[in-house]
Amino acid sequence: MKLATRIALSVTVVVPLLVLAAGLLVLGLVSRDLHQQQDTRLQDRASAVLPDVKAMLLNGRPKAEQNQHRKVLGDVLDAGIRVRTTDGTVVLEGGPQPADPVRLPERTPDGPVTVRAKGHAWRVLTVPVAGPAPGTFWLFTPASAADPQVVAVRRRVLLVALLAAPVSGLLAYALAGRATASVRRLSRRAAALDPGAGAAAFATAPVNIAEVDELATAIGQLLARYEEQAARTAQALDTARSFSSAASHELRTPLMSMRTDLDVLAAHPDLSPAERAEIVRDLQSDHARLLDLLTALRMLARGDLVEVSAFASLDLSELVDTVSGETGRHHPTVRIEAELPPALRVFGWDAGLAILLANLLGNAVVHGHLPDEPARIAVRLRAEGGHAVLTVDDAGPGIPPGEREAVFRRFHHRPGSPGSGLGLTLVAQQVALHQGTISIGTPPDAAGTRVEVRLPLSAADAPTLRLPRRRDWISRGD
Repeated sequence: MKLATRIALSVTVVVPLLVLAAGLLVLGLVSRDLHQQQDTRLQDRASAVLPDVKAMLLNGRPKAEQNQHRKVLGDVLDAGIRVRTTDGTVVLEGGPQPADPVRLPERTPDGPVTVRAKGHAWRVLTVPVAGPAPGTFWLFTPASAADPQVVAVRRRVLLVALLAAPVSGLLAYALAGRATASVRRLSRRAAALDPGAGAAAFATAPVNIAEVDELATAIGQLLARYEEQAARTAQALDTARSFSSAASHELRTPLMSMRTDLDVLAAHPDLSPAERAEIVRDLQSDHARLLDLLTALRMLARGDLVEVSAFASLDLSELVDTVSGETGRHHPTVRIEAELPPALRVFGWDAGLAILLANLLGNAVVHGHLPDEPARIAVRLRAEGGHAVLTVDDAGPGIPPGEREAVFRRFHHRPGSPGSGLGLTLVAQQVALHQGTISIGTPPDAAGTRVEVRLPLSAADAPTLRLPRRRDWISRGD
């Protein structure tokens, strides 16, 4: 059932009920007002007839009494009257009044009261008469005297309720149809939308109807989330395919080398211990290279798929100190000097920054020394201009200026390098994810290489980090 039809039916039922409810309220108020007017008339007539009643009680002559009766009855008009002396003698009775026997109230200090007799209700006002000839008189009027007016009001209320049902239903249907036209247009646009078009194709101007504009905004946000999730899914699939392709390509050489060594061992069981030990060393070296390569590819893929929810405020000084200590323990011959502030907070991914530091220091350990000399690495961290500045200096042969950009490319190897060619690629990926910068230069007071990384410091409030839309470090070749 259409929304307009539902609204019309609801109005058709509700409006007559509201009219009836309002009519009953009005009917009660009208009935009360009519009774108040009736009581007021009784009191006014009592005030008007009181002097004549006193005169009648004083006048004992029959002729004068008869004339006085006529005057009193004429003053009360359509009301009934009963006059009684103190000894209980009724001296005047006329007009509509309750039939005997009925007990009449001796006093009505708060105004007329209702008396019932033989199924009829009467409004009765008791008026004591003081003076030389005391007595009491009562004025009567039927309580149902206002009923014709009440019945007329009731009929009009019912008539209005009956007419309100169809009229309100038709008006409600027309107005609801007009009000829901924008919803129908929005529904047609949503039904005809191409899912591949995305949220931009659904953008529409506001129609100044709050509910419709809220619905359009909600649909647009839903499409935007769907579009973002679809892009992330596609990126994840591309990352998986790139991981498989890169692993297949890069693992082929060490696997073939290991296969050759295994074939030699199998074909020549009589090899000398020295030759066998050399082949085993080659196998161990290729195996270590395989592990390094798979670990680096896994880390690269992990960085391509990380979400903002993994980022938090952390102490970079503590993390640098931890990674420097681990590197020193794994390479006891390497001298690592760390100059760190007590605390320096950044908004980052803990695992990603650990990857960055481990590969940065690992690269300095491997390449940061001259032949036959131990590696010497100086690590410094400071705050400068809203950034955390990390420098890693080594005493190696350095990197020529023309090759400094190339070292961040995937699978870039320097001659004789034992690594996977992904170490500095991982560093560059994490720097980009943390909205930082990285540069390679020369230490100011010695030969070698300086790698400088700048990362934004944590703001006082929660930072708003937006990850790069293009995250394809595992698949890019440059």
